[in-house]
Amino acid sequence: MQFPKHFEDEIDVSTFEQILEMDDDEDDREFSKSIAYDFFAQADETFKNIDKALEEKDLPELSALGHFLKGSSATLGLMKVRDSCEKVQNLGLMKDDTGNHDADDEDENLKAIEKNAKQAKADLKVAEKLLRKFFGEEEEE
Repeated sequence: MQFPKHFEDEIDVSTFEQILEMDDDEDDREFSKSIAYDFFAQADETFKNIDKALEEKDLPELSALGHFLKGSSATLGLMKVRDSCEKVQNLGLMKDDTGNHDADDEDENLKAIEKNAKQAKADLKVAEKLLRKFFGEEEEE
């Protein structure tokens, strides 16, 4: 299978290929394309909710949103997004970003969540561009 340049740097191909196997027609890839495009919309909404929860300093909500987006991004093979979202989840639980140690400074965790959410957004932008290219949406530069 032919993937766009740098695709494998951003997306776990074996995970993504499992979704592609569910397509009825390899030419239009309707099923996998709908999963990817629904995820883009879902992620956009989730990032808006993360921004709102950051404003409200709502750590439990941030953890829940990080957990949700971690799972969704992992399903598509977006490992960089998944990893940043896992850190958001852990930090929201007042742990360090690995989830292995308790944290005691809420403000530091909020700053770290903001940083990781920003990284996840940037990684998603790169992955989305690659996936749109894979599905035949050539973006004009």
